[in-house]
Amino acid sequence: MLPTELLLYRYRDETVVPKRLALSFPHQKLAGDLIEVFRTSVGLSRAEVAERVAALEGSAAGYRVVRGMAHLLAGSYAKFEMRAPIEPTLLRARVFGLAAHMTGREARPAVLAKVAAQLSQEGIPLRPEEVESHLYADLTHNHVLSEFSEPTPDELLHRYNLAQVQGILYRAYALRITAHRNEPARYKQLLKYLKLFGLMVIVEGDAEHGFTLTLDGPSSLFRPSTRYGLAMAKLLPALLHVTRWTLSAELRPRGDLEGGPEVAYFELDSQCGLVSHYKIEGEFDSIVEEAFAARWAKQNSEWTLEREVDLVPVTGGVIVPDFRLFHPDGRSTLLEIVGYWRPEYLRKKFRSVNSSGRTDLILAVSERLNLEAAGVKVGDLPPGVRLVFFKGRLEPKAVLEVLEE
Repeated sequence: MLPTELLLYRYRDETVVPKRLALSFPHQKLAGDLIEVFRTSVGLSRAEVAERVAALEGSAAGYRVVRGMAHLLAGSYAKFEMRAPIEPTLLRARVFGLAAHMTGREARPAVLAKVAAQLSQEGIPLRPEEVESHLYADLTHNHVLSEFSEPTPDELLHRYNLAQVQGILYRAYALRITAHRNEPARYKQLLKYLKLFGLMVIVEGDAEHGFTLTLDGPSSLFRPSTRYGLAMAKLLPALLHVTRWTLSAELRPRGDLEGGPEVAYFELDSQCGLVSHYKIEGEFDSIVEEAFAARWAKQNSEWTLEREVDLVPVTGGVIVPDFRLFHPDGRSTLLEIVGYWRPEYLRKKFRSVNSSGRTDLILAVSERLNLEAAGVKVGDLPPGVRLVFFKGRLEPKAVLEVLEE
């Protein structure tokens, strides 16, 4: 992402509009030039790379655009490392220790020569000028560019546009996402990142009108806070993998901006054109799910197996079923496959089902799971929640039998 000083945006009344670069030839040319700077700078220090980047700051795009793209290249595609044959703190201790006992104009070269001679005797051959060059090798601007994973100009422009939008969310204290039916894998990936970034979610709504996910952090329970704005910004690339959604955020603008509103708003949707750099996770969580879907495709049944499912709000979270079964007469049932064995997972799963209030749900449970040992009582499930037990694999026939009961 970008530091605050490199963000470019304007206000349209109380709405924030971030700057985004078109994938035009001038911008592609600038991105390509910056990529070339990094590609040809492997082995140079961070300060030397910055000098090369500065030579491009006179472009029509403006210096903040140049610095912004360079910041992303340095942080996401480049690897800088300290290079020194001896820990710089130990080297400085030697040099300064000797220098404290020597004076005069000849002291500096004499100290460097003596330290170089000592190190050579210890198996670290260095010339006096190399001793001096390594004295502050641990400072960030002296770190050396050791690797560079070269993106395409368009990839860099996409990353820059995403980073500008993410920057708007730094100041967010309330974020709401409205999502419609999506593939479970996309929902689950989004929820995984919610947990990873320490965000809380309240889910409301239904499949017909969409599910509203209200996001915040624990501190927001007591007062509006932008403390979790950075986490909300990190969540955005995961949201981009969800198929259909809209996002609205309430922001607290910086107080040092003259003429800025006290409260600002930002909106985005799944047609925004932004591109995520997060890896897309697999469609299925397990071989059991994938094999079941493949076997169902061979069935001659009026029931259709769908991957776009409803979210099921539960106390303290949400369930994302694995499949949705739809009949032409309008009947619809959700299917959740429970194949995970850890007792705390099983207890949480069944508690969630109990608190959901849903009756249009089939639980397919592996017979390898010891529900009794986990403290799970099948008889406590809400009326209408149906169970299917399976051994090695879940057969479509068993599910169809329950559907037609």
